[in-house]
This record gives sequence, C-alpha cells and structure tokens, in this order.
Amino acid sequence: MASDTSPRIAIVYPGDRDTRRTATADNNRFSPLFHALVALNARPEPAVYHPDFADDVYQQLLQVDAALVWVNPIQDGHDRSVLDAMLRRVADSDVFVSTHPDIIMKMGTKEILFTTRHMAWGTDTHLVRSLAEMRQQLSERLAGGEARVLKQNRGHSGLGVWKVQAITGGEPVTGATLIRARHAERGSVEQILSLDDFLRLCEPYFAGGGSMIDQAYQNRLPEGMIRCYLVHDQVAGFGHQAVNALYPAPEGAPPEEAPQPGPRLYYPPDRPDFQTLRHRLEQDWLPELQTLLDIPTEALPVLWDADFLLGPKDADGDTYVLCEINVSSVAPYPDSATPVIAEAVVKHATAARARRSSG
Repeated sequence: MASDTSPRIAIVYPGDRDTRRTATADNNRFSPLFHALVALNARPEPAVYHPDFADDVYQQLLQVDAALVWVNPIQDGHDRSVLDAMLRRVADSDVFVSTHPDIIMKMGTKEILFTTRHMAWGTDTHLVRSLAEMRQQLSERLAGGEARVLKQNRGHSGLGVWKVQAITGGEPVTGATLIRARHAERGSVEQILSLDDFLRLCEPYFAGGGSMIDQAYQNRLPEGMIRCYLVHDQVAGFGHQAVNALYPAPEGAPPEEAPQPGPRLYYPPDRPDFQTLRHRLEQDWLPELQTLLDIPTEALPVLWDADFLLGPKDADGDTYVLCEINVSSVAPYPDSATPVIAEAVVKHATAARARRSSG
C-alpha cells in the first residue's frame, strides 16, 4: 500500500482548466495505467497541461519523482515549445521525465528517417530544408513517374503527410505540371493541382526552420502497417492497421471512394507472425540506432513506437521499411504494455526519489 515514502508519479496529458480541475485517476484514457501504478505502491496523479497554465503544471511537477508525458507535437493549435522548455527545467531538478525533449529531438521527428536511411530499415529518403529546395528536387524526382511521400518534420495523425505523383510520368516537371496529391489526414481525398499550387500548400511546413522528408512510396502499403510498441529496448506489444490513407481510389472511381484506414488491432509481444520483426528490431536495429544517436538504454523513452511498412520481398521473405518513430504521445497502446510501463516508471521514480533524498 502506498505511503508518504512511495514514489510520486505525474501523468501529463492535455486539457483545459475545467479538465485540470476535475481530473481524477478514472476520468481519462490512462486509467488502467493509474491503477497499475497504484498496484505497485506508487502514488500516481493527473497533471493536465495547457500552455495557458504551464506555470501551474511546472510547480506540480517539481513536487513529483517522475513525469510521464502525453502531448502531441501540435496540440489544439499549439506546438510543444513552451512545454519542452518547462520539461527541461523539471528534469534539471532531478525529476525523471519521459520522454525528455532532447530525446524527442534525437529520435521522435521525421528527420530520423533521413538519419537512418542507410540502415536495413531505410529506403530512398531525402531531407528538404526549404521550399526552394523542394521545388527543385521534387521536380526531378516526379519526372520519373514514381510516387513520393512527403512528411513535415513534426506532426501526428497524418498532418503534413502527402503522397504526390505526376499525372504524366517520364516528362519534365515544371511548376505548371499537374500532379495527384493526397493528404494523409483522415477524411482527405485526392486532389489534382499544379506543382506550384501544391508547393504553396507546403509553405507552412517550413516556417520557423521547419523541414520535410521526401521518401519513396511503398507499394505494399495496403497490406498494413505494423506498429511495434516498446518500453525502453523491449517490445511490449504490437498494433496492426490497414493504412489506406494514401491509397488511391479504384481506377475510374471518384477520389472520395478511396479506402479509408481500417481499425488498428492490438496484440501482445508474443504474436507469432511478428516475431521476425521483433527480433530484428530488438537485436539488430535498435542497438545500431542507439549507437548512431548516442542514446543509452535507460534514456530511451519509457513508451515509444516504431512503425513499419512492408518493403519489397527478397530471398528471405518480407523486408521492412521504417515509416516513423513516435515518442511524444503514444496512445492508445496494447493492454500488454500497461504493466511493463508501470514497472519501468516506478523503477525510475524510486531512483530519482532516492537521489533527491540523499542530496
């Protein structure tokens, strides 16, 4: 049973003042995690966040031993600049914070796809730092007739992710060339517009030093995306979804008849047909990633996920292409991950509490 010496853990998630005032362990989507922490004799508490009352949250977090944070890169029209600055100050006070903003910048933006393009999960990937660069480079790549996928560096839920393809392949592409463009945000439909008009849509993604990633489109997309949920360096569950957000409508059908994403199905880490992917991720790719980014295991996020699409088959069967890594707000997640998350954060919170007591 929890006591005054039990570790105190804040669950940080977005909301308004009313949400913060009425927050309990049971009136939010993290209720199972609250109860898992209580079962481990911890003292979890909600910490509802909004930039308008960031100072209140800051003062609350200074009193806890650990903070688990679920806030999207863009949340209700706000980016994470205020939150991340505050979390850095909290972490400097020897409160365990996951995911720490510095780790997010290392592995939780779309730029990771460019950084790891040489790894076995990589593909034809380019980093585009300005609209002028994109105008030149995209014109050259679209001239070959193949589809490309463009992704803003920080986003979620398909925001700022586009599939683009020239209507007439094999010809020079200019600003007036018509292209097919489809946004990955749910409910979007394919548009036919000039390259110049499309580039104007992309201007906001480069604001404030933003960038975009340009990747080859994966033709096996309709076979689904496999989401590997990890607690530090161990897979704690899987998600599997038919990702049709960028898939075209049947030939001759109107754009609005393109298939929409199917439901995401969740599985425990021992799901038999995902064990090859799990082994490669845990034994090969992740150690290489940690070395590349200089991230020790204990600094990896308490909860994160790596999303994979199916690449071309080779002599050994399926290959896998990294689609993105999520660390800012990974939810929902499989039930199998809840006790593993709880055990990991209690360990960190207990250690932080001991350090603060001895200091």
